[in-house]
Amino acid sequence: MQPSKRIAFLAGEAEVAQKALVTLTAAYGSVPLDRAEVIVALGGDGFMLHTLHGMQALGLPVYGMNCGTIGFLMNEYAEEGLAERLAAAEEEVINPLAMRAVTADGTLHRALAINEVSLLRAGPQAAKLKVTIDGKVRMEELICDGALVSTPAGSTAYNYSAHGPILPIGAEVLALTPMAAFRPRRWRGAILPKTAHVRFDALEADKRPVMADADGRSVRNVVSVEIRSEASIRHRILFDPGHGLEERLTSEQFV
Repeated sequence: MQPSKRIAFLAGEAEVAQKALVTLTAAYGSVPLDRAEVIVALGGDGFMLHTLHGMQALGLPVYGMNCGTIGFLMNEYAEEGLAERLAAAEEEVINPLAMRAVTADGTLHRALAINEVSLLRAGPQAAKLKVTIDGKVRMEELICDGALVSTPAGSTAYNYSAHGPILPIGAEVLALTPMAAFRPRRWRGAILPKTAHVRFDALEADKRPVMADADGRSVRNVVSVEIRSEASIRHRILFDPGHGLEERLTSEQFV
């Protein structure tokens, strides 16, 4: 039998997550983050993203237990058998997207996104975007409510709601998906290599203001946004056997 791992428990603010924190800490103990071998995050997908972003410098694997409403990145919550589940867990490694956004006053904003980077209209008129991939203009004018670039891990989130494709984890691709495209009206987006460098330029930005968002961190009045996969950062997520991201991405397409 493998020895139990040293666990650092983290929990979201919701009452159910806080109660789970008390129960599991009493049952398994909790060590400081600098002594931990694994982090157990208690909450929903939002708290999981918060944990991955906040703890990325530690390089520790994170095992989520669902105490929220949405748990695509989480495992089922149970009080019993946690040590055995951690020992048997399968690891998925994902790379975030790096966003580089420039606002109308010339300020540069940087952020990382595990799910997606999205551009959204910030006024009553549709956004007008120029789309450049790897230095080549692919679309001179995309008129839409917005557009996003999604990782495979985030492809079942906002991307899926915008009718983008579900991407297998090992596919080494990104999804570029428009939201409510007006012109070209029938353009449904593109699947790009993971190495692609994507740039959006906001055209007529004064008349058609645009905001950018990276996993909930928003920047208003952007004039250009560059997006690429950040291979130097590796997020390690643990899943119960047979319930990893690959299985979830596949099963989501048959419901």
